[in-house]
Amino acid sequence: QLDRLVGLTMLIAATTIFLYYTIWTLFMPFVDQPHFSHAFFPPRVWAIRIPVILIILFTTVIGSFLSVVMIRSNRRKALKAKK
Repeated sequence: QLDRLVGLTMLIAATTIFLYYTIWTLFMPFVDQPHFSHAFFPPRVWAIRIPVILIILFTTVIGSFLSVVMIRSNRRKALKAKK
């Protein structure tokens, strides 16, 4: 029961983020600047900065995790080889 709730929550969050970003990047350039809907979105330059920052962050985290795993694996192999 809890896993369905978590899955549904994640699905709703992902859909909301996708729709917000899609509206922001694809539809808002065609809306006049003084329109009130522009108040709900940050400046357009952030439409590129946010994904780039997230890609760099996630790549760094994944690379660090893989590096730690590989270093630990090589240490274990070296200890076994010494014995």
